[in-house]
Amino acid sequence: MAWRLTEIPDQTGRTYVITGANGGLGAVTTRVLATKGATVIMACRNAEKAKKVADGIEGDVRVAELNLADLASIREFAEGSAEFDVLINNAGLMNVPFSRTEDGFETQWGVNHLGHFTLTGLLLDRITDRVVTLASIAHKQTPKLRIDDLDYEHRRYQRNLAYAQSKLCNLMFARELQRRLAEAGSAKRSYSVHPGVSATDLFAHTETPIDWIAKPFIRLIGHSPAKAAHSTLFAATMPDADPEVYWGPSRLLQTRGPVGASPSSRLSKNKDLWKRLWAESERLTGVTYKF
Repeated sequence: MAWRLTEIPDQTGRTYVITGANGGLGAVTTRVLATKGATVIMACRNAEKAKKVADGIEGDVRVAELNLADLASIREFAEGSAEFDVLINNAGLMNVPFSRTEDGFETQWGVNHLGHFTLTGLLLDRITDRVVTLASIAHKQTPKLRIDDLDYEHRRYQRNLAYAQSKLCNLMFARELQRRLAEAGSAKRSYSVHPGVSATDLFAHTETPIDWIAKPFIRLIGHSPAKAAHSTLFAATMPDADPEVYWGPSRLLQTRGPVGASPSSRLSKNKDLWKRLWAESERLTGVTYKF
């Protein structure tokens, strides 16, 4: 039977940190968790926008400023964080024009992967339960992971492939984190999920005519943000959720439907690449994980 939100246990006494919670799936996830009794910290670049969203949600919802495109901002956020239960790496950019972060990284990879890699590493000793990282079915578009040029310094930038690369890195990161946690004998868990296809604000920042036509088209093949958030909520709240499973919608080529085990590309299962990506991420960010 399809999993339902009513199956989420009471979350009273639990605290969640959600990146990019001021819209789309993050806002939906925040609202549901708050109604279940959780304390939710909305970690967002635009604190003013996040405050407006928070004001419309009943429950213990707080706003904290976090810019994943700036390692200094991530460190500042981490330094001010107390112990909490679950980190949800939700924020993301999709198919945006070429640019670089404050630290010189290609923006989609820098925000979607390196920003969350840095944040998770700096907060790991304060996370008591689990980490949930959002990947995407778009990861399958990546034919090869160029560890030697993740930053697009020596190849032509293609925004859709840069996005796909960042989502592949999200998936590999979540899996390698789970492998390392298990190897260390830690009770903490790392989950990889994807939302399928949904008409969120991700489809409105390409700065091309696609911004005007994408949402109506996506509504035809995908599902609502309320449904798309189910895989995140399932992995974040269910005590017996298997961290070895890639959770996501289970129908229409994983674009929509109830939460279930989702297939991933052969490349995403390459454990040697997991380790190489991890080492490169540590080198670039200066963040070394301690288990």
